[in-house]
Amino acid sequence: MIIEFEADVIRWDARDDAAWFFATVPPELSEDIREIPRPYRGFGAVRVRARIGGTEWSTSIFPSDDAYVLPLKKAVRDAESLVEGGPVVVRLDVLDG
Repeated sequence: MIIEFEADVIRWDARDDAAWFFATVPPELSEDIREIPRPYRGFGAVRVRARIGGTEWSTSIFPSDDAYVLPLKKAVRDAESLVEGGPVVVRLDVLDG
């Protein structure tokens, strides 16, 4: 399953000394992903191949409320000039399922 969406870069302050950045998969696409039969992984993670601009990497998306979130590591944010609150266009190839 391949999905594409636009989202804002959001920041989650994990600790005083660390912040993580994410893009939220829209709820309707998250529901489509939830319906794919697959083995359970820790934290409900789903393996994906992600692409933003010219940067592609393997990672997992994680359930959060009514949607999945895609972690945006620093190397990706730097390579694609992503900033907190800014828009991002994401392509996900869902590998689990």
